Amino acid sequence: MARNDDGKRNFALREASGTESSVFSGRTPRQAALKAARRLDPADSEDAAQRTELRLREKGTKKVHHYEGWAWVEEAPDDKPDWMPGRITKANVSKQGIEHLEEI
Repeated sequence: MARNDDGKRNFALREASGTESSVFSGRTPRQAALKAARRLDPADSEDAAQRTELRLREKGTKKVHHYEGWAWVEEAPDDKPDWMPGRITKANVSKQGIEHLEEI
């Protein structure tokens, strides 16, 4: 398992066809999955958000972490920095399991 000097690992977003389109880094698979979920088309509220399957393969391994992810927009907090927009994208994920690939 390959780690950066800062302890972060790389996870490739895996499509149903087996192609890997994007790479997200994080100390944990969940952290990388949250980054991937924030790129989904956000709904107007968390309750209205459509859940999408996210499959992240840890680079250097044959482990694929399965998550259900969803994103929504909401008002930024009152104490937000000046550079932050008024509405921000939030995301959440739910772990569904781990798959072990035969080959990559």
